Amino acid sequence: MKNAPGPEESGYPVFVESFDADSRYRRVRLRGLGCEPLEREEFEPRLRQVFPDIDLDDPAQVHWEDRPGQWPPWHPGEA
Repeated sequence: MKNAPGPEESGYPVFVESFDADSRYRRVRLRGLGCEPLEREEFEPRLRQVFPDIDLDDPAQVHWEDRPGQWPPWHPGEA
């Protein structure tokens, strides 16, 4: 039985790694560029910078490992 491909070889333009409640970021793999930690506010602008025509609602273009569209809770002033 073959293992599922890892995020780096998934074939998705964008692969959002699993939710980590201890961080305000989610690690986002951008095809051809590697992995970046992004906050909720950085996510869409960065994706549109790299992939101007991306459809953020298309699971074939943006794959969420878990909790689609959710970000860890964080409030300004927290470390």
